[in-house]
Amino acid sequence: MIKLHAAVLPIFITLGLSLLAFSSFVKAEEVGDVNVDWLGSDIKVEAIEDPKVQGITCHVSYFDRGLIERVRNGQVFSDPSNSSVACSQTGPIVIGDIEKDDGGESVFSKRTSLVWKSLKVTRIYDEKHQTMIYLSHATQVQNGSAKMDISTVPLFGQKVMWSK
Repeated sequence: MIKLHAAVLPIFITLGLSLLAFSSFVKAEEVGDVNVDWLGSDIKVEAIEDPKVQGITCHVSYFDRGLIERVRNGQVFSDPSNSSVACSQTGPIVIGDIEKDDGGESVFSKRTSLVWKSLKVTRIYDEKHQTMIYLSHATQVQNGSAKMDISTVPLFGQKVMWSK
């Protein structure tokens, strides 16, 4: 059995608890897993139901690097920041207590590295154009990523209910 140095164990415990605390409360359902090479890299597709807007489902795709590729590139604990999002109405739309400012509100977050990077989906409500905007993007501690994707769900002409 491997003995961890007394100073290292608290660091691992703190890191593990921090990752749990910052994980998303919204759970994604994996609906696709496409193998893209013989090294084990895949494109994952997950369905995410907006927790505050019933009737809207987003599908997010992202690259999941295989272990051999991770070791070969020297990035064992990190995946690329690329992602894509497509959202659509999947039922009657009932809008809860959402943020209405231009910064939007996080709908989903998934770590793409051990500590530094996350894949996020942010919802922005465009009241003037009666549209829900969903932005898929990466966040990093420094050197933020410009890789992003956007999807919109029009509310114009729809029977939309507000539940707040």
